[in-house]
Amino acid sequence: MSRIGKLPITVPAGVEVNIGSDQITVKGKLGTLTTKYNPVVKIEKQGDIISLTRTSDDKNTRALHGLYRALLANMVTGVSQGFEKQLELVGVGYRANATGQVLDLSLGYSHNIVIELPKEIKVETINEKGKNPIIKLSSFDKQLLGMVCAKIRSFRKPEPYKGKGIRFVGEIIRRKAGKTASKGKK
Repeated sequence: MSRIGKLPITVPAGVEVNIGSDQITVKGKLGTLTTKYNPVVKIEKQGDIISLTRTSDDKNTRALHGLYRALLANMVTGVSQGFEKQLELVGVGYRANATGQVLDLSLGYSHNIVIELPKEIKVETINEKGKNPIIKLSSFDKQLLGMVCAKIRSFRKPEPYKGKGIRFVGEIIRRKAGKTASKGKK
């Protein structure tokens, strides 16, 4: 039995879960999420607890069992509490400004990068003197939030020599020694 798939999901107060024949809808104070699922995994709601069971024991069904449990748990958490990710801009002259749903990034290129974010994502920038700029992104949809963060990070990935680029707050970048470090060993 899948260790993740067999864990029950507790639905907090204020969250409404509707289970259809091939679709689940989760409504909460922050928004509404809908996803399709394969009927080889049975989803049952008893009171405020949702449990998932699988109909067979083949490899594909076992994989889907854990997957749908994780997706459903993220949906329930998202509409009740929400998710937040923070990106840090490390580099001289790197700046970020947010105006509504538009994020304007200055990342050392000849032009600024302007991104229009989906309406489900709230963006905030923190620019303190002497510190790296931070972009705070929050949403009730964990998948969408992860995709947007990955897209922003792809504009200037952290490089291993000086550590410049866009990284998640708390992310550790493995640093490499440059060419001059290896010349002194002879």
